[in-house]
Amino acid sequence: MIQHIPLEKILFLDIETVPGSGSWEELPETEQKLWDKKTRFQRKEDVTAAEFYDRAGIMAEFGKIICITIGMVEKNETLKIKSFSGHDEKKLLQEFGEIFNSPRLNNVILCAHNGKEFDFPWIARRYLINGIQPPIPFQMFGKKPWEIPHIDTMELWKFGDYKSFVSLELLAHVFGIPTPKDDIDGSMVSSIYYIEKDLQRIVDYCEKDVLTLANVFRRMRQEDLLKRNINLD
Repeated sequence: MIQHIPLEKILFLDIETVPGSGSWEELPETEQKLWDKKTRFQRKEDVTAAEFYDRAGIMAEFGKIICITIGMVEKNETLKIKSFSGHDEKKLLQEFGEIFNSPRLNNVILCAHNGKEFDFPWIARRYLINGIQPPIPFQMFGKKPWEIPHIDTMELWKFGDYKSFVSLELLAHVFGIPTPKDDIDGSMVSSIYYIEKDLQRIVDYCEKDVLTLANVFRRMRQEDLLKRNINLD
């Protein structure tokens, strides 16, 4: 029962990712060929590898993380939120990894929406690509399924119905939670980053997602909504 999970042990998180290069033309020829091979059976026949490159932000081998936002519930029933963002992915990951040195995060439980298919493996892969060992909560090799400290709100909502997909936005709607998509959505992140060069707007969006994620989890436990703690220190 998720009601029995200590709420103070849960680290809610969300990531924002973009293609590794701002355009197809900037991509080295070797990577262009590898991208072509990787996506050949995913593209429609009339779509070229170059035209499909805007999808690179969902593949860890060809994209990069520009923001990780985390949230933890405080004793006063508010959600303390902190974001790690920047253009230097390696530095971002190093700073994010340092939080796991905190005694409070011993035996921490990670929670994300579609985290088992996206956020958790994405983070682990990008650590390795940057030559860094992933933090312990992201190391899953040799563990039994029940030993992996991960919660996925999409998986919880499926109730064993493996063909079902539901967005965080839709769950927010059905639970009466304010939408996190009142400004932008995930499809706009790449253009806002590379064309508008507005990283802070993306960070704000990611933070809304984390607050919404935590409140979806609260609703699943039949609990009241959390408010955000504006103190990020």
